[in-house]
Amino acid sequence: MSERDRLRDYHGKRDFGRTGEPGGGTGDAAADRPRFVVQIHDASTLHFDFRLQVGDVLKSWSVPKGPSGNPSDKRLAVPTEDHPLEYEEFEGVIPRGEYGGGAVIVWDRGTYEPLSHDRKGRRVDFGESLEHGHARFRLNGSKLRGDYALTRFRGGTGSAGEEEAWLLVKTAGGGTSRGAGTPDPRRARSVRSGRTLAQVTADGAGE
Repeated sequence: MSERDRLRDYHGKRDFGRTGEPGGGTGDAAADRPRFVVQIHDASTLHFDFRLQVGDVLKSWSVPKGPSGNPSDKRLAVPTEDHPLEYEEFEGVIPRGEYGGGAVIVWDRGTYEPLSHDRKGRRVDFGESLEHGHARFRLNGSKLRGDYALTRFRGGTGSAGEEEAWLLVKTAGGGTSRGAGTPDPRRARSVRSGRTLAQVTADGAGE
């Protein structure tokens, strides 16, 4: 499937004449290691967006409470549409009335190492492991470090209105994330610009 096909839902929800979000098509999918980004998004509900590069797109989950460096925390993660690779850099204000209207900051970003294996210990393609509902990976960010896992616990194919849902959990190994738990999203600062959500809002449309 081409990048254009993967981003059909993303493009269909946005008016690029109004929003400063990237349209895609210029990201480098051939980097040495795949990328990840965590953004804080002050939309209709304040939440974190967790994104992992898989091929030429960012697979994305909305994480209401944000990722945690504490292995005892199990964070709900709800899949959203694939985003273009360039979204890793996006920080600013999505206009009111547009899909996801509100301020966005880049809370953390870096690279990750896929760790998924089959029962015989053989490495499994990361995209395939996500399709099967369980993926392990090691984050190497400015704030998040170490081994994490995404596990699907609800497939979204049951009763009407039921949405697919995953758990994002810090697992043992690979280092320790900076601090325990998750920061107050209103106080958190961008790893890209050092700004808070309030400062991004005050600055208007951002960069």
